[in-house]
Amino acid sequence: MKTVNKTEGRFTYYSWIIKSLSLVGILFVVTSIISHQLERIAEENEQQQDIVASAKDKLTQLDCLARNVYYEAANESFEGKVAVAQVTLNRVESNKFAKTVCGVVYERNIVYQRVICQFSWYCEKGKAELQPKKSVAWDESQEVAKQVLLENFRLPGLRSALFYHANYINPQWGLPKVATIGRHIFYSKKS
Repeated sequence: MKTVNKTEGRFTYYSWIIKSLSLVGILFVVTSIISHQLERIAEENEQQQDIVASAKDKLTQLDCLARNVYYEAANESFEGKVAVAQVTLNRVESNKFAKTVCGVVYERNIVYQRVICQFSWYCEKGKAELQPKKSVAWDESQEVAKQVLLENFRLPGLRSALFYHANYINPQWGLPKVATIGRHIFYSKKS
């Protein structure tokens, strides 16, 4: 039987402690590296999902804007269509209306127990569910929506315009008139 002296026992004990601490240190480093890589991968996935969600959201907002242009100004000139699209976006940016294009287009208010839509076509029964029919007017409405929403095309004279109505009605709003384009009269808010 082999005898172990005290010095050898201590050496074996300390060697075991050093090996254990080294193993714990290595495990810590490996865990840290893996954790960092997993966080980076999760962050990249989240960014990709944001891009996809953003693209989907842009397409939805684009469709809402094109519908609004179509139903409000289908028979207007290019400039008249741009004006309607621009008022819609001016409202989004104003903080006095909904914060998205679709929110502005489909916004309703209750005034004297009546539902009032921001854009008259939306209140007309069944129109909101209809898909605009393929036509030159629909194609132009989609093109205008793209230029105004995605390319930031604007009519300089309508930067402050938040409201408009057809020229055959007179709502007596008492707002400052900004422009008349086609059959629409455009207004800004009171100063």
